[in-house]
Amino acid sequence: MSFLGAVQRGVRLRLVAVVLTIGAAMGIGLAGPAAAEYGDVVINNYSDAAGMRPAVFPHWFHRVRFRCKVCHADLGFKFQAGGNEINMVKIIDGQFCGACHNGEIAWSVENCNMCHSGVPGTKTQVHESTIQKLVSPSANAGAAK
Repeated sequence: MSFLGAVQRGVRLRLVAVVLTIGAAMGIGLAGPAAAEYGDVVINNYSDAAGMRPAVFPHWFHRVRFRCKVCHADLGFKFQAGGNEINMVKIIDGQFCGACHNGEIAWSVENCNMCHSGVPGTKTQVHESTIQKLVSPSANAGAAK
């Protein structure tokens, strides 16, 4: 990494710290109604520990606009909720969500509540996924006896 690249990364890291500190002080991380709809991906790998609501990724909103390969091949998202180690530093560095959410293609990180809108304490998951409601066949067999 060049000297200029290192300086720019340092500035971005300080920006994240300032935004998160101001947001927490103003209660921004916990403001507004919680929102997640069927099929949304709730991402809570680090949010609770940081005092922020979990991020909610509106999968179907993005899917109707982009083919699967845009995010899952080109940007490296795994096909599993929570499968990537996503954090704000990586997003600001242009990885994962930050490839588009950079203030040019889509909104940037200054709008915390646009993403951090989940119910605090919600685990990383696909919201209201059918798989969460299925019962294994062995459990059904035991209940029928």
